[in-house]
Amino acid sequence: MSLAICCHQLFKTYASKPPVEAVRGIDLEVGQGECFGVLGPNGAGKTTTIEILEGLLAPTSGDVQLLGMRWQDHPDAIRQKIGISLQETQFSDKLTVLETLTLFRSFYKHGIDPRAAIAQVSLEEKADTWVKRLSGGQRQRLAVATALVGDPELLFLDEPTTGLDPQSRRQLWDVVRDFRRQGRTVLLTTHYMEEAERLCDKIAIVDHGKVIAMGTPRGLIAGLGGDHVVEFTLEATAAAPPPLDLWRGLPSVTSCLCEEGWYRLSVVQPHIVIPAVLDQLERLGLRLASLSTRHASLDDVFVRLTGHALESREEREV
Repeated sequence: MSLAICCHQLFKTYASKPPVEAVRGIDLEVGQGECFGVLGPNGAGKTTTIEILEGLLAPTSGDVQLLGMRWQDHPDAIRQKIGISLQETQFSDKLTVLETLTLFRSFYKHGIDPRAAIAQVSLEEKADTWVKRLSGGQRQRLAVATALVGDPELLFLDEPTTGLDPQSRRQLWDVVRDFRRQGRTVLLTTHYMEEAERLCDKIAIVDHGKVIAMGTPRGLIAGLGGDHVVEFTLEATAAAPPPLDLWRGLPSVTSCLCEEGWYRLSVVQPHIVIPAVLDQLERLGLRLASLSTRHASLDDVFVRLTGHALESREEREV
């Protein structure tokens, strides 16, 4: 498979006292036609990495190639072949949606009709509306349309569905899928784990400036050692909460974490674990406040690797 993105030993250090190492030796390979996801908490280095790939930042050291070209050798040619949707894009308030897309289309030698880009993100009814009258979610869709109007081979989407309602989010997923069906490549950052699982062929998890895990969503989840998760909370009690080792020692449990009062057990056989949990609680004189089971997800992988969730519990329940 030909590579759309290849970076090797990427470093970025900001001069300060002491110096800040934002990126510390990242290697990435993204095949043409893939949707590749980059996940990481705030401050992990993922945004710096993406901005280096997009040509917005110069690396301290390392090699970057996009579509077989380097920024220092072919900057104009690369710009004609990529589309970028930043996490936050500033538009002119008194241009309409159509005027904005027409302006962005003028930056490219080849591209698609601005109205076609508007249709791809379902903004037809807002084509003649000033940008300042758009909602936050509509502005986000406009930002994606500006990335599509140049008809790119490689598309960078930084948190593209932040602020969108569930229906608009799924419409944008369809845009990404259609783009990939044309054999084109997407590099995506997101903090929605369902989005990453549904869209991405491959994922890199970045923390403290390094890639700490990489693989397919299914492969990363399988690495947990358990296909299921048992989550529970306890009723308030004066007694100290039971130690995690108590749950780790139960049969069929592969790992255990406690987050915001929620115990999260990765398990192989929930029907064996749940009775064992109830027996332990009865012996300790504790009572359940809630209990649920579900299939393991990328969020569980992220928690296992970093010790905390990328999404808040509220976001996961939307």
